[in-house]
Amino acid sequence: MARFDGKVAIVTGGGSGIGAEISRELAAEGASVVVTDINLDAAQSVVDEITAAGGTASPFTQNTAKWEDSEAAVAFATKTYGALHLAVNNAGIGAPPQTIGDYDIAAWDRVRAVDLDGVFYGLKFQLPAIVAAGGGAVVNMASVLGSVGIAQNAAYVTSKHALIGLTKVAALEYTAQGVRTNAVGPGFIDTPLVRSSLSADALTALEGEHASRRLGTDKEVAALTLFLLSDAASFISGSYHLVDGGYSAH
Repeated sequence: MARFDGKVAIVTGGGSGIGAEISRELAAEGASVVVTDINLDAAQSVVDEITAAGGTASPFTQNTAKWEDSEAAVAFATKTYGALHLAVNNAGIGAPPQTIGDYDIAAWDRVRAVDLDGVFYGLKFQLPAIVAAGGGAVVNMASVLGSVGIAQNAAYVTSKHALIGLTKVAALEYTAQGVRTNAVGPGFIDTPLVRSSLSADALTALEGEHASRRLGTDKEVAALTLFLLSDAASFISGSYHLVDGGYSAH
């Protein structure tokens, strides 16, 4: 049997990057996956890849900053596939670099609404549904910036630090009911967006900040995430796991 045969999963922000890779790998290992994204076309594209490979998935439009969308996503998963066992709260955004004294308040609100409030909304509806299904697991996508700071990114760093606290509370409240909740902290991941937004010198400098001397990949983050969702991690709950190539070691 594959690790996730018979399981139903929601992956938010599943239309690209880390979320897309997690969605593909969950489906490849037997899960029925609801791929949610604010961009339905992006979610549909990932679903098309999954179904073409013989997996089971459905797209769903979700703005995680709206609690109603989180409620609707869980209702869709349970109506479509009969239950919910797994959730990955991956959707997240950043903001242009700004010092705190100059920080745009609307940008602060946007980042917090997705990166922190959106995860709370997800958990609010996911956790009771997973309990009702007999148990399962949740992974909240934090960041290496949930454990260290970086200048000019107050909203993102603050939200990711708070997300780790929220993860611990969820574990304390629901592990005894059969739902484990953990957080994953990726370092800087090699994506087209990162490469297009940095000069060659800046990219080299960023790679050098990692002990690995390179950026991470979506697959490396997905590997850790799927382990934490699996029964092999049955005694792991309320913890925060870095996949950062040694970025935070110094």
